[in-house]
Amino acid sequence: MLTIGPFQFDVPFVQAALSGYSDLAMRRQARRHGCPYTINEVVLDKMVIEKGKKQRRILCVAEDDHPVGGQLMGDDPEQFGPAAAAMAQSGYDIIDINFGCPVKKVLGRCRGGFHLSQPRIALDIIRRVYDAIGKTHPVTVKMRRGMDDSPESECNFFEILDGAYEIGVSAVTVHGRTVRQRYIGPSHWPFLAKVKQHIGHRTMLGSGDLFSAKDCLRMMEETGVDGVTIARGCIGHPWIFQDCIALYQGKPLPAPPSILMQREAIAQHFIDAVEVHGKALACRIMRKFGIKYAEHHPLACDVRDAFVKVKSPQDFQAVLDRWYAPTVDWPATVRKDGHGDLVAAGATSSV
Repeated sequence: MLTIGPFQFDVPFVQAALSGYSDLAMRRQARRHGCPYTINEVVLDKMVIEKGKKQRRILCVAEDDHPVGGQLMGDDPEQFGPAAAAMAQSGYDIIDINFGCPVKKVLGRCRGGFHLSQPRIALDIIRRVYDAIGKTHPVTVKMRRGMDDSPESECNFFEILDGAYEIGVSAVTVHGRTVRQRYIGPSHWPFLAKVKQHIGHRTMLGSGDLFSAKDCLRMMEETGVDGVTIARGCIGHPWIFQDCIALYQGKPLPAPPSILMQREAIAQHFIDAVEVHGKALACRIMRKFGIKYAEHHPLACDVRDAFVKVKSPQDFQAVLDRWYAPTVDWPATVRKDGHGDLVAAGATSSV
């Protein structure tokens, strides 16, 4: 059982905060497929504090979106406390602090992963957030394993890690790449094992290179982490959560989603996106999701190209009618195995 503060989850699989992706519509998809805890896309502390349309959108938490984490990022320690308090008051159940974003623009503004190079300021931020909400809401931290592979960077990492737990954070998520790596090269799982051994019984989640259920279970087995946060591996692939749950419970891996299952999931995702963003913006947002959903279709390239051309709700429906017709005798569907390779898994026709 994964424990984060007062929250206990029967399965240890979390949807990570994903910039530009993990909005309410995506989080609902994850929950429908078994994910017990999701995190909203990262937001800047100043956007939470400054009044306006963005603030109202960020602070609007749906009744069916619990438990949900709100992830904060910024450069000014003084703004983190008020921002965390506002998010907690608006309905976020857990507040997560982002010390992991490796995007060049973010680092240039001394945000995200940049804080791993300055332990004193990083711990000041954590302390301010904890002082603001720690008595009523769990505080968690997302980190990478350091700015780079230097001994100094590793020392900074452990100074922040130990200080965070001393302040009172409920859990830390560690990504196995450095900030300088960004998303290049493998996630270094042995480092996760080293960190878990160092912290003992304290709650730690692992992240990095989790693209299948087998990846997720293997990370837990090899590193000893208490749970995993799935990021890019769940974009357009909400079925990864039900796959994880099956393997975790000792059951066979479910069959890949049929064409009908894919159609129903994509159609519902679009409905939720329209509710959250309106029709025009939903169409633009769903193009990038469609590209990822298309990877599970036996004719992935054709379907991807069709989603790219979507400009209206009618276009979107046309893609579903053309490429997800349940009466068509589609070729065998495919699934990514534990190595990221595509493997056939039976016919997809639902009739």
